[in-house]
Amino acid sequence: MKTASIAHLNKNFSFQNGSHSLCFKIGKGDIPVIEIQNEQASATISLQGAHLFSWVPSGEDEVIWVSEDATFAPAKSVRGGVPICWPWFGAHENNTSYPAHGFARAVLWQVTNTQQLSAGETQITFKLETNQLDASQLTENIQHMWPTATIAEYSLTIAKTLTLELTTINNSDQSITLGQALHTYFNIEDVTNTTVYGLEGKDYLDKTDNFNRKIQTGPVIIDSEVDRVYLQTPDDIIIDNKKRKIIIKKQGSLSTVVWNPWKNVAEKMGDLGKEGYLKMLCVESANAAEDTISISAGESHKLTVIYEVERV
Repeated sequence: MKTASIAHLNKNFSFQNGSHSLCFKIGKGDIPVIEIQNEQASATISLQGAHLFSWVPSGEDEVIWVSEDATFAPAKSVRGGVPICWPWFGAHENNTSYPAHGFARAVLWQVTNTQQLSAGETQITFKLETNQLDASQLTENIQHMWPTATIAEYSLTIAKTLTLELTTINNSDQSITLGQALHTYFNIEDVTNTTVYGLEGKDYLDKTDNFNRKIQTGPVIIDSEVDRVYLQTPDDIIIDNKKRKIIIKKQGSLSTVVWNPWKNVAEKMGDLGKEGYLKMLCVESANAAEDTISISAGESHKLTVIYEVERV
């Protein structure tokens, strides 16, 4: 994105109001980013993928993890943050040559609105229209991968809590099947001393064991590679990292994905950083596997997630 485009975005959407500010600039890898600061929190969001890189509530440590070895480049997803998996999750059902987790995280999103809300929060809204995407952003033809006209609207509210709202609008004349996830990498002091509550007794598909269906016994403890899709899990999730808890509240999400690659897989990935797997845990609010969503022509679906931090 050229400097002139950044200037245009700043002219139309940036603001400075005392300790409240929102501005656009060129970030790492020449990727345009938005920096937000208010009395409740700070955040950094990339226009590529509408990808949240940072959220720091006032008086708190960073909540979102980004690898120290992450690659920042056009059309490349960044290892960490909150990538948007959309409009499918995992490998494409019919063509594995298409990008895993869809194309939304690798293309530029359009900013449609920014505002400072009455309680001091900052809100920014993005839009992605599949039939208007510049195919040059990816090697594949997006309209060929996803021929139905579909709109994604994504709103982030930056405050002491973080609210993410992803709305999918079926703008075509036929129904669509949607797979999606907010693939959040949480910044964890020590994943071996972390417990995930809220999934007890739930069925899950274990990717590390050929997607065999299993039942969770007790809370989730990370002491080896974990890659699971928990099914029919609409309730709150709590990540307990001993010194603080991260509380995940969600609506419009039937699945929860828990992922940590552990040492051997992490070393093969190449972009997770030295022992980065010990500092991160993905707990993703999703609609995946058996929980994909059918959206009729002209209808929509909203996935809402709220994160809050509680010191122990």
